[in-house]
Amino acid sequence: MTKPIAGPIADTKKPDLASPPGACDCHAHIFGPSDRFPYTEGRGYTPPDSPVEKYLAMLDAMGFERGVAVQGNAHGYDNAAILDAVKRFPKRLRAVAIVGPDTQPDDLVPLRAVGVAGLRFHHFYGEEKPNYTRGVGLDVFERLYPKMRDLGMHMQIWTDLRTLDDIADRIRELEIPVVMDHMGHQAIGAGTETPGFRELLGLLGEGKCWVKLSGAYRRSTDYPHYPDARQYHDALVRTNPDQLVWGTDWPHPNVAAEKMPNDGVLLDLFNAWTPDAETRRRILVDNPARLYGFD
Repeated sequence: MTKPIAGPIADTKKPDLASPPGACDCHAHIFGPSDRFPYTEGRGYTPPDSPVEKYLAMLDAMGFERGVAVQGNAHGYDNAAILDAVKRFPKRLRAVAIVGPDTQPDDLVPLRAVGVAGLRFHHFYGEEKPNYTRGVGLDVFERLYPKMRDLGMHMQIWTDLRTLDDIADRIRELEIPVVMDHMGHQAIGAGTETPGFRELLGLLGEGKCWVKLSGAYRRSTDYPHYPDARQYHDALVRTNPDQLVWGTDWPHPNVAAEKMPNDGVLLDLFNAWTPDAETRRRILVDNPARLYGFD
């Protein structure tokens, strides 16, 4: 029996600032409905159903035209829910899949054809793995990399920045975009001068990686405005705003109900932390269009 987790706040706050046309939420998850898309055995948690219709309603409330559905733990290697979403809403959605270790390179062709822009991989620090039982390591990536390059797919990686020194040189060699989840998954309170975060800024400044400005609430315990997470946001925006994208992380897996963020508030924080309108537009509109292949 896996633990049940809280669902998102139902009423998304209307943002204080109108979103620009073509704005994109670049990190969210689709869960269920479980009667159509059953949750996998051995999952780390059991979410309430958070189907694509609820996700699109959240986007509409924020004034966002586009979104990216990233495969979540509850569905394991079965990408059916996110594939259904991008097939039904091809103009609004793209997907990032997690494929099993036995996946063959040619298996990626039909995924790419329906709107899967990238694959997500995991590189954890020692034994400190999060509550995530279906992570796919970099050994699988290396086997699939040539086909990903041929198909124009990117690599999304969830890693602890303490591991970045191990893989930074390899990232510099790759001929596809590399997208780092959640501002690099820096530890709460660690600050911007850690070796891992400095390495992340180096890769970003060289144009060798992209970074998602997401998960501020996972980098801070100061609910609901997370002021201590702003230092990471500011450092990344100063370094290279042309390879940053923003995401909600809806429906916020493994967050307690009393600490559940409101996605409209998260957008308000992004807008306040990014006061230049042109920079906001690049991060919300232009960069996602380029990375995910929106028209």
